[in-house]
Amino acid sequence: MKSGLVVTAHPGDFVWRAGGAIALHAKRGYRMKIVCMSYGERGESQFAWKEKGATMASVKAGRKDEAERAAKMLGAEIEFFDCGDYPLKLDDTHFDRMVDIYRELNPAFVLTHALEDPYNFDHPDAAHFAQQTRVVAQAMGHKPGAKYQYSAPPVFLFEPHQPEMCNFKPQVILNIDEVWEIKRKTFEILAAQKHLWAYYERVALQRGVQGGRNTGKPMTYGEAYQRLFPM
Repeated sequence: MKSGLVVTAHPGDFVWRAGGAIALHAKRGYRMKIVCMSYGERGESQFAWKEKGATMASVKAGRKDEAERAAKMLGAEIEFFDCGDYPLKLDDTHFDRMVDIYRELNPAFVLTHALEDPYNFDHPDAAHFAQQTRVVAQAMGHKPGAKYQYSAPPVFLFEPHQPEMCNFKPQVILNIDEVWEIKRKTFEILAAQKHLWAYYERVALQRGVQGGRNTGKPMTYGEAYQRLFPM
């Protein structure tokens, strides 16, 4: 079975930015795995904190539930690192686990954040972590004697919230028309971030127009990616 890996800082990120790619590849038989660095409990849960009696524990539990249900709807499995939020606090245990995931999964591709984001440093931190562990997974001297088959996969950076501020260049536009309804329904699971539902529908429509224009084929909804390595 082919597989794909998504490395995301917060629960909403994989839905807004890569939900179409996840659902599309899951539909085609790929094993899709999401590694979520945090529950987004500090800075990514605006509406959850407005609920009466909200606590750190209740917000984390609510976001975990949302993320699990969103992943399931998209056809993916999800693993949480629970390494804090605003900022992420990744340690050696997280690093070793991520290397193991690369080696166990041997993904055909990786989706993660853009390399820059002046509005949210968790995002480039997660991207750096995804890339560094991707490289270390190739090193025979890391856990020498371990048995695995691994080939460093291509990396695609998904679209940040404000691409013009993040030096993001959309080189790949993925047609997600056949899974758009799944992605849009997944938005509604993320009640803690309902203010973003309409925004990311507009993003998908904009990329769809660009995708159709560049391919000459009809496309209504699209997702944009920047390829990190040459093809």
